[in-house]
Amino acid sequence: MSIEITGGVELPAFREDVELRTADALTLVGELSLPETADPVATLVCLHPLPTHGGFMDSHIIRKAAARLPALAELAVLRFNFRGVTSPRGTSEGAFGHGVDERHDLAAAMAFVAQRGLPRPWLVGWSFGTEVALKWGLEHPVEGAILLSPPLRRTSEDELAAWAGSGKRLVAIVPELDDYLQPPEAIARFGAAVPEAEVVAVEGGKHLWVGEKQTARVLTEIVRVVNPDALPLPTEWPAP
Repeated sequence: MSIEITGGVELPAFREDVELRTADALTLVGELSLPETADPVATLVCLHPLPTHGGFMDSHIIRKAAARLPALAELAVLRFNFRGVTSPRGTSEGAFGHGVDERHDLAAAMAFVAQRGLPRPWLVGWSFGTEVALKWGLEHPVEGAILLSPPLRRTSEDELAAWAGSGKRLVAIVPELDDYLQPPEAIARFGAAVPEAEVVAVEGGKHLWVGEKQTARVLTEIVRVVNPDALPLPTEWPAP
């Protein structure tokens, strides 16, 4: 007997409520999910979409990454609410920082990763989270950044170009029908600033990645970059 991995299915993992402390003395709430049966081979530090438009640590792609990828791909997943953001886990202190003050939030997350000795950290940003990753990710010992639906609105050309030659991998997953940045423009802008960046155009994709088909594609692309040996991802799981 098995269950189909879809929707809100949560696969086995060690899940721990965590708190992150920022340099400007705020407490952020989050969750760490770890594989049950093996040490993690890499770590996803998830940066959620725009708080002023409903983004939080439970935004569905991030929630499903935490629900599935520890079991399916032996990945540690750290997700948290940026400053001033509320979710069922709780409320992070502070107020929305327009991608600037969130520099401290990312630093707190990376300090937690280092404290726990979590391996091979990757930033996984979605929409607003990609702006935080691009602005501040180079300050930290990450392997690279995976950008889901990057708007490239708050990121300056200099901040983007700084990734060129950094030795950190940059992968942009760009929906064909995105509301802000579609593949042709993404290819041009990333190609001009960071020639080694990889832009993956997703046919039929939209900014919010709604639906199981799009969710599965995004999670597959993340695993392809971080732990390709885990592909293809299973679509069923043994029933308890």
